[in-house]
Amino acid sequence: MTSLPLAILHEQPGDAAAIDHLHERAFGPGRFARSAYRLREGVAAAPDLSFTARVGTLLVGSNRLTPILIGDSPALLLGPLVVDPAFRSKGIGLALLDTSLKAAELGGHRLVMLVGDEPYYARVGFSRIPNGRVALPGPVDPRRVLWRPLAEGATEGVGGEARRAA
Repeated sequence: MTSLPLAILHEQPGDAAAIDHLHERAFGPGRFARSAYRLREGVAAAPDLSFTARVGTLLVGSNRLTPILIGDSPALLLGPLVVDPAFRSKGIGLALLDTSLKAAELGGHRLVMLVGDEPYYARVGFSRIPNGRVALPGPVDPRRVLWRPLAEGATEGVGGEARRAA
């Protein structure tokens, strides 16, 4: 964990510009073509499950959870998780993940999905979704499609197209 004076807080409406700037710096303009971005398009992230990381007054990280459906099953889409490049490898991303996942579990949510690096996200309980079980919009490397159950049996019978929740 970081030794920085880190505060993890709920995202506020006034944080949007700083978060967009972080996304631009970390992911570049190609981010809008990615499958996960396409799933989030037009759907607001859950405000009670979206957090920022601050060092003093400086916003240095963000994580959002957005409601989706996998087939007919409700789930959450994690991300984008972003940490300012100057503050990476200090435990900020894991602190944001831990806070978001605990809030989702306490809120009664059962399943979280993401597209990301398995070695990183496995540290907080994510594992690869079996090939062919979930279809995403656009091309995606199936080795990067992960999920984490938040309740016993949460993945049983879950499969199909991942799409925006209305």
